[in-house]
Amino acid sequence: AAVQIARHLGAEVFATAGPAKHAVLEEMGIDAAHRASSRDLAFEGAFRQATDGRGMDVVLNSLTGELLDASLRLLGGGTGAGGRLVEMGKSDPRDPELVALEHPGVSYEAFDLVADAGPERLGRMLDLLGGLFADGTLVPLPVAARPLGRAPEVFRHMSQAKHTGKLVLDVPAPLDPDGTVLITGGTGTIGAAVAEHLARTGESRHLLLVGRNGDAAEGADELAARMNELGADVTFAAVDVTEPGAVAGLIAGIDPAHPLTGVIHAAGVLDNAMIGSQSPESLARVWAAKAAAAYELHEATREMRLGMFVTFSSFASTMGTPGQANYASANAYCDALAARRRAEGLPGLSVAWGLWETASGLTGTLSAADRARIDRYGIKPTGAGRGCALLAAARTHGRPDLLAMDLDPRVPAASDAPVPAVLRTLAAAATSATARPTAAAAGGATHWSDRLTGLTAEERLDLLTTLVRTQAAGVLGHADPDAVQVDTPFKELGLDSLTAVELRNRLAAATGLKLPAALVFDYPQAHVLAAHLAERLAPDAAAQAGRAASGDTTAHALQEVARVEHALSAAVAQGLDQAAVAARLEALLARFTASTAAAADGDDAVDQLETATAEQVLDFIDNELGV
Repeated sequence: AAVQIARHLGAEVFATAGPAKHAVLEEMGIDAAHRASSRDLAFEGAFRQATDGRGMDVVLNSLTGELLDASLRLLGGGTGAGGRLVEMGKSDPRDPELVALEHPGVSYEAFDLVADAGPERLGRMLDLLGGLFADGTLVPLPVAARPLGRAPEVFRHMSQAKHTGKLVLDVPAPLDPDGTVLITGGTGTIGAAVAEHLARTGESRHLLLVGRNGDAAEGADELAARMNELGADVTFAAVDVTEPGAVAGLIAGIDPAHPLTGVIHAAGVLDNAMIGSQSPESLARVWAAKAAAAYELHEATREMRLGMFVTFSSFASTMGTPGQANYASANAYCDALAARRRAEGLPGLSVAWGLWETASGLTGTLSAADRARIDRYGIKPTGAGRGCALLAAARTHGRPDLLAMDLDPRVPAASDAPVPAVLRTLAAAATSATARPTAAAAGGATHWSDRLTGLTAEERLDLLTTLVRTQAAGVLGHADPDAVQVDTPFKELGLDSLTAVELRNRLAAATGLKLPAALVFDYPQAHVLAAHLAERLAPDAAAQAGRAASGDTTAHALQEVARVEHALSAAVAQGLDQAAVAARLEALLARFTASTAAAADGDDAVDQLETATAEQVLDFIDNELGV
């Protein structure tokens, strides 16, 4: 500011600043000859040389100690020609009479704008500056606004002198109790709890609760009665916020006597599926209810002076949850929207919730496996009162996006599963937890190979079956591995496409093997999967065990053929399409004959089968029949 005013008055300007801010001076047109560091005494000699020994006529000072002494010596070139030092600092005041004695011709004036100028003069100065800003003579300094809740951070930053311009603490507009707070998903579990909280605390006496069913929603009458007892008026609106124009129409219909002062977007839907099964329709459905509706609320209210604009997000947006790519991305959009609103000087907050204690439309369908996964993160159910307290704290915190949950960091720290990145710094064993996946990938297979060495085939299978059952039980939410029967298909035990991938991930982390995504479907029982792991971890031993168990390669292959024969016989009783199977077997025989022709030229099919390796037979059975 001083540089601009001095130039406007026709002065030649010399300036000092810390080295980090010299780029700012250069942008203002202060060349290298007219700028120097304020961190050492070199500026005295540099400026005296630049002025041919004449020095300065006026110094606007905020330096202290010997740096201030150097500034005094620069006035009049130290020749007694005189000059004036205007002191803005408060840390090293000098006696004007003593300054005059030590520096002949120099006047020293400590300046306090508010105390010295007075109200009338301040008014005239403001009018003058306003005109200079209006005609472009002066350009406003950079202003960085920060929420009031970040005051300690702002003062720490300011004390480090890293900023240019002004740091401003933004005090949010309080909610007007006579205004209206709009809550989408307002008849749901969380929306209703928040509405009651606002009424109970007196922050809002007029609430507009929006949902697809309006006052016909389950529990709406009881909610209205409780709100009335708290002295609040509640209006239910049966509006689908995903419909074009619905949000704008809803807001336009708010009573002007109680204008909109707050928005809470708690609506949302789920449509879970693994990424390969996601469709444009499922993505659009989830995004419409969460992300698109949030944007419509933003657009419809951006010119209004709101006391709050809150979107309810999910920990899925930060930590990721299997099968929820659409939901996680929609909530991540809400997180980004809150940050954008803050950047525009508008209220904006996105709260990513963990798990609420009371079942809602979103959490009521959680399976035991889903809850087990959440438990492994250390996330504990949050009661309604606790949730509202977390929301109140989030509104004063200062950040535009926050995770709000009850978390026991000891749980993920003690887990064998990889810890989500966002929780690692909270976990008591963060370093070891972070390193687990890498360690497993690097040495897990070697570790298991060592453990299996020297064991009999039966012992190897038992050990790996225990591993599979333990990991499967953990995924399914069972405390006891015995709940996973060795010969029961995983699907019948409750494993779906989501938990199947999680089981694959846990086994990959435990063994260090690179396992396919369809592992559990390719090997659908615990003992079958354990046998596959045995072949991967100790292939030589597994092959020897296979030969020992069957007597020789031929006998083992014939056992597999017998298994197929038995399976087909059982299937005939269940209405098997025998013609189709016969055609498939004929094709199999033709391919098998061709593949072994070089090894057994002229042999009949039985001879070829007897001389084939077990691996060849198994490959044909898997590829052709899927048995």
